[in-house]
Amino acid sequence: MLNFAIIGCGRISYKHVEALVNNYTEARLVAVCDTINEKAVQRASEYKNKMHAQQIQIIEPDVYVDYQHMLKSNLIDVVSIATESGKHAEIAIECMKAGKNVIVEKPMALSTLDADRMIAVSEENNVNLSVCFQNRFNPAIQILRKAVEKRRFGKIYALNARVLWTRDENYYSQAPWRGTYEQDGGCLMNQSIHNIDLMQWMAGSEPKLINGMMGKYLRPIDAEDYGTLQVRFENGVIGNVEGTVNVFPSNLEETLTILGTEGTVVIGGKAVNKILVWDFKDGQDSIVDVQFEGNLEIDSVYGKGHIPLYKNVINHILYDEKLLVDGYEGKKAMQIILCGYESDQKKRAVDFSSSIKTLDFKVNNSRCQKSEEVL
Repeated sequence: MLNFAIIGCGRISYKHVEALVNNYTEARLVAVCDTINEKAVQRASEYKNKMHAQQIQIIEPDVYVDYQHMLKSNLIDVVSIATESGKHAEIAIECMKAGKNVIVEKPMALSTLDADRMIAVSEENNVNLSVCFQNRFNPAIQILRKAVEKRRFGKIYALNARVLWTRDENYYSQAPWRGTYEQDGGCLMNQSIHNIDLMQWMAGSEPKLINGMMGKYLRPIDAEDYGTLQVRFENGVIGNVEGTVNVFPSNLEETLTILGTEGTVVIGGKAVNKILVWDFKDGQDSIVDVQFEGNLEIDSVYGKGHIPLYKNVINHILYDEKLLVDGYEGKKAMQIILCGYESDQKKRAVDFSSSIKTLDFKVNNSRCQKSEEVL
């Protein structure tokens, strides 16, 4: 049995509670923390009520407003961090230095320097670092991944990741850090990063060149509300990204498309949870077959992937199962986006490998700044 704590009890935190409730045989929530006490109390009560609904008696989690105080507890094995993005690195590093395993929401950090520090601290303290790219665990995505690994596409030449959503002014006014360069980033870093992660995962190669174009057209935020990226990977595959929060009147699509010489697949739905197109030259299966196995009904864009993601982390700690999204995997999509910011600033494509080795792309003051510390 692993004891979990949650830091940050806002919008996404209920998914972490849901994941713990659904993994109750090997995990339990023992502490919650938020600078607003009422939010922490609400999440603790939510966990207790959901467990009681399954006729499982538990001790209500301890409530904290100071995570540093919470970290003094020897009871906690794993900390889940669901705060604003700009605080992920600082909190994760303190948790890992205190000997706690960490699950951190995306993006893991807002600079390559912070991401590398997080990975280094996890290794120095022999604790695990996992990043919440829960869409990797969607049944449709897992089936797609198997098709990629079996080389059923022939030669993949293009991948398209589109996130066409809407986030109104009320969304941003609920939390003043949203849409800021200091704590969040724009529609690419916040909303599109999941699909960018899937795109680079399926590409099977490191990025080589990145071209980014971004703009702010409608929302009252510092960062972009519409952005595009072109990514040329080392193996020649071209990735195309389009993301926005301006769609009228509501969310339109989140789709991942793979184009190969011998196969075409489109996965869509609220959170890349439904197989829309499935055509392969080998004819091994039909779209009806894979839809039956892979299509998943969900109630929000967050999907249901936190449950198997937690299961993977639990099995890794207890049984040495391979960790699917560790720190190295978790930083890849973030690096692509930060290179896109640099490209947009410089008005030209940038070399990925050179940039990530020499720059810390700290997202701050609407530009990418060169760090005095070289990685």
